Amino acid sequence: MKLLRGKSLLDDPAQNKSTAFSREERNQFGLRGLLPYKVTDIKTQQERALGNLRRKSSDIEKYIFLNSLLERNQRLFYRTMIDHLDEIMPLVYTPTVGEACKQFAHIYRKPQGFYINPEDRGEIASILDNWYETDVRIVVVTDGERILGLGDLGANGMGISIGKTALYVACGGIHPTQCLPVMLDVGTNNQTLREDLLYLGCPHPRLTEHAYLSLVDEFVQAIQTKFPNALIQFEDFQSQNAFDLLDRYRKQVRCFNDDIQGTAAVTLAGIYTSSRITRKSFTDLKIMLLGTGSAATGIAELMMPAFCAAGLSEDVARSRISFVDRQGLVVSSREHFKPRIRPFAHDHASVNFLEAIESIQPDVLIGATGVAGAFSETAIRKMAQFNERPVIIALSNPTSHTECTAEEAYRWTDGRAIFASGSPFPSFRLGEKLFKPAQGNNAYIFPGVGLGVIASRARLITDSMFLIAARVLANMVLPEEIEVGAIYPSLSRIRSVSHAIAVAICQVAQQEGLVDDALPQDLTTYVRTLMYEPNY
Repeated sequence: MKLLRGKSLLDDPAQNKSTAFSREERNQFGLRGLLPYKVTDIKTQQERALGNLRRKSSDIEKYIFLNSLLERNQRLFYRTMIDHLDEIMPLVYTPTVGEACKQFAHIYRKPQGFYINPEDRGEIASILDNWYETDVRIVVVTDGERILGLGDLGANGMGISIGKTALYVACGGIHPTQCLPVMLDVGTNNQTLREDLLYLGCPHPRLTEHAYLSLVDEFVQAIQTKFPNALIQFEDFQSQNAFDLLDRYRKQVRCFNDDIQGTAAVTLAGIYTSSRITRKSFTDLKIMLLGTGSAATGIAELMMPAFCAAGLSEDVARSRISFVDRQGLVVSSREHFKPRIRPFAHDHASVNFLEAIESIQPDVLIGATGVAGAFSETAIRKMAQFNERPVIIALSNPTSHTECTAEEAYRWTDGRAIFASGSPFPSFRLGEKLFKPAQGNNAYIFPGVGLGVIASRARLITDSMFLIAARVLANMVLPEEIEVGAIYPSLSRIRSVSHAIAVAICQVAQQEGLVDDALPQDLTTYVRTLMYEPNY
């Protein structure tokens, strides 16, 4: 890193310490006269930043403030985020990032990340030379077609890539210089965006078929050329593209799809933990999924090896999983299926959602629909009728799109529900009991997976890695957390979770022969030395 001086040093977010520069540093780096008299430490700067943050009247204003802080003083931003993760993560990512993406072009202030559009075809590798870091290890890429539950937001989807890289740093300890957010701007079919004077993306309909795929191919190859040690995380692609791209590249390059595999792992972890509360055998559980998109399908496809590893045959494992969509229970007598859903179609009469709950009596109900209120009071009460402790997992983001709220789940089950959601909900008191709803956030999974892949230099990312990540996450939930209804660890311990997952990923990579060089015997210490700590 080139050592800067004077105003150039203060303008560089990676090196700037602002008022924390000592008297000696102010002399050495030409800063005398450019800063107020008092030298302050990072804790004092945090107090100032938090005071300013908390004076903002809306979450989107808080998002803008935090983004501005990141652009001024990178270490202060990440130190503050790590130390106050419960407060800041919902502002940096879900649920606030959904609104930030909707308004992205209107609140745009300074370039972050890397944009690729159809005019770059044939030159992607060369324009990647314009990125100012050379040791990129994490690439988060979206094409903006299915941003959370909000649909096609085009180039505004860059907010997702930026947010995810921030979570890699804060939750996984990846160094900021090793993270690259990418927007694959292939156009948008959102007419409102295309007609918006302030919209910053390509104002054309989306590329499709060969034109789309060839551009993604070139991008993936360019990343391999320019950053050979990088993993690629696909984020918020439309369901069919998500699966097609994952299947196309997963056996060739380090890549995964967080909506498919990350969501599946965090959900599986929650199911593992819920069994500690219900005292039901994992292999006896019946899982019902409302929705047939990439998240729900990914969950089912990871549940299969989890059930089989626990001793079930594939046929029996498959019989434990059922899907419900707009037409009701997915049954084998239907004429049309999504190809990946077909194996889970039941030999069962056609019934609606409520009838399916009554007939199958699932232990776990998972929503991945993007439809607010999809879990009606009747549905939740039916779950409570058949289960002493019904497990309700409402995954859809942002909060405005969740299938039911934490309060609804607890009220409709007289406090018996074991509840988790994709976005955070506040604590809720029912009678004498205080509930602290669990957040099934993918941030419990993908930063640790990324850290483990960086540490091991694994050539590929496998399903076994997500299975072990789910198991590690579940095992880290403390008895006192379970006591208040949480099936995930406190966010305050998320870096410890990521560290433990990364160590396990290294072990899996070695076992599967995906590591070229021998890793240190003391993986616990080795991985910890790789984790970025933002201090002065």
